[in-house]
Amino acid sequence: MLNDELPNSVHFTVIGVIRSCFGEKFGVPRQPGLAPSSNAQLELLPPFNQPAAVSGLECVSHVWLQFLFHHSIDVPWRASVRPPRLGGNKKMGVFATRSPVRPNPIGLSVVKLESIDTDNGRVVLNFSGIDLVDGTPILDIKPYVPYVDCLPDANNDIAATPPLHLPVSFERFGKNEEGVNSVELSESDRALIIEVLQQDPRPSFQSLDTERVYGMKLRNHDLRWRYGSVDNEVMIFVEKWIKLN
Repeated sequence: MLNDELPNSVHFTVIGVIRSCFGEKFGVPRQPGLAPSSNAQLELLPPFNQPAAVSGLECVSHVWLQFLFHHSIDVPWRASVRPPRLGGNKKMGVFATRSPVRPNPIGLSVVKLESIDTDNGRVVLNFSGIDLVDGTPILDIKPYVPYVDCLPDANNDIAATPPLHLPVSFERFGKNEEGVNSVELSESDRALIIEVLQQDPRPSFQSLDTERVYGMKLRNHDLRWRYGSVDNEVMIFVEKWIKLN
């Protein structure tokens, strides 16, 4: 096919929708694998919900998920964006970043495949280490192949090292105003909260505000926290973990 015969647009079919521990966009890790305790399920939609379609996938530990940035579909793309990793001040070309606002809002994440369920006519894949908000449409699944996908000599001067972690404290947890009760934290919940908050979910342009209360929906709970400063070090203080109806 000649270049002048190429179509201007193509159509993709959603094969399933992610059911994630992240109930809203704010607070979702900016990259996969940063919160190993995070979890999600993907139930394949008909006609893709056939055990034959995932046969052999039990032999791999990780998969690539191609997905749609569905919260950014109607946002016009821009040639230059401000990556959070650069503090939100410096602009870079959109193709040099992983910004969700793109000409084609398609994302790619590598996640750990925990298990596959094929009972009662359903095909459900269980993942951990995700960076996808609940409701994310999935376009494709591909196995992670270590000998070609892992490139030890690769470099990225923009993000050469992992981001610094902020300390997370629970010393204020449960000390809420009358009438608001926090449920007890399981070890799994505590680990996930630390993994998510230590990444500092704030927009990079926001300065430290010790009075402001931040919140996000996580594992069907309302998580609330504040920022503080101890010995000139920014800390995160978890305050509430409230079960949502």
